[in-house]
Amino acid sequence: MASVNVESIGKIVKFIRCRVKLTPTVGIICGSGLGKLADAVNHSITIPYKEIPGFPQCTVAGHKGNLVFGTFGTKNVVVMQGCFHGYEGYSSEEITIPIRVMKLLGVGTILISNAAGGLNTKLKRGDLVIIKDHISMPSLGLQRALVGPNDERFGPRFMTTSDVYDEQLRRLMLKIASEKGLENSVHEGVYCFCGGPNYETPAEARMLAMMGGDIIGMSTVPEVTVARYCGILVLAVSIVTNLAVMDVDEKVPEVSHEEVLEEADKRAVVLQDLFTDLVKRM
Repeated sequence: MASVNVESIGKIVKFIRCRVKLTPTVGIICGSGLGKLADAVNHSITIPYKEIPGFPQCTVAGHKGNLVFGTFGTKNVVVMQGCFHGYEGYSSEEITIPIRVMKLLGVGTILISNAAGGLNTKLKRGDLVIIKDHISMPSLGLQRALVGPNDERFGPRFMTTSDVYDEQLRRLMLKIASEKGLENSVHEGVYCFCGGPNYETPAEARMLAMMGGDIIGMSTVPEVTVARYCGILVLAVSIVTNLAVMDVDEKVPEVSHEEVLEEADKRAVVLQDLFTDLVKRM
């Protein structure tokens, strides 16, 4: 694939602007089973990914593969119904093309949702975890979103990752959750990013928990990294759809992607309500 730069991303942006006149200031990325968040967008205009030249395509169930433009709360938004993963065969550069597109469209804040497994034994299925930091296992093997030629027009060659998840947005999300009586099911935690598509082994789960990980998933970190690199504020929230197996001798049913989608669907309405209030108060 050719290097991603302002010119190559600009061609995608030009195509989108021919279809949509609205200028989004907030981007929302819907993970597995969470595409229904787009149903809350008013005056919506939908562009399927497959119609956008140079845009990646979704291959995983639970990812509809649309860009939805419109109003959400009080803001102009663009919603991604589905994201991309390394296990689909995409490079980190390809996975994060939509983030660079959002940057050139005018987006200044991105809200991300995903489905994740619980590592922290205090968590239960259906809990929401606001991500405050992450551990990126693929990055340890140099599978990083910013590897390769750097286009300074997007961001600097080197960047700090000590404040990737915006503190003010996290505090506001916790405040809204408390006002709605959800303080017992909405938490903050550390997200562990693993490549997938296989789920973690019990030994891996124990290791990541000992390292301070609370939840584990197969997405989000590449998008978050590039968003901050581009100067975009980020809030990311995980729905705990399953609990990680910590003991190889523990006899539990296998986790299926269908069950993950089902659990995500159950809590999507709650997350939609929280995001709506958050956008209104940003």
